[in-house]
Amino acid sequence: MNIVESNLYKIQLRKITLNIKKDKKTAAVKFAKDLKKQINGILNMPYKYKKSYYHEDENIRDMVFKGYTIIYKIYENHILIVEIFNQNLPTLIDIE
Repeated sequence: MNIVESNLYKIQLRKITLNIKKDKKTAAVKFAKDLKKQINGILNMPYKYKKSYYHEDENIRDMVFKGYTIIYKIYENHILIVEIFNQNLPTLIDIE
């Protein structure tokens, strides 16, 4: 099993890290590094995090990290990281 990042997730993460970087470059690097480590941790236990509040699918999960929600979907052979957003500002996209 491997982790696949959606284009939406990549764009959102870039915006978040650029925003953090405005205040402190090292904080942005640490945020991205720590997030990557936490995401890689779901490979061992994909159902570790709660079923998504935003979707009615048992295979879609919400991981919370430093005030952000990371939505991911579990497939048979991979995990798709769908999006990341501030918990107060969900985008609520449709996941197929």
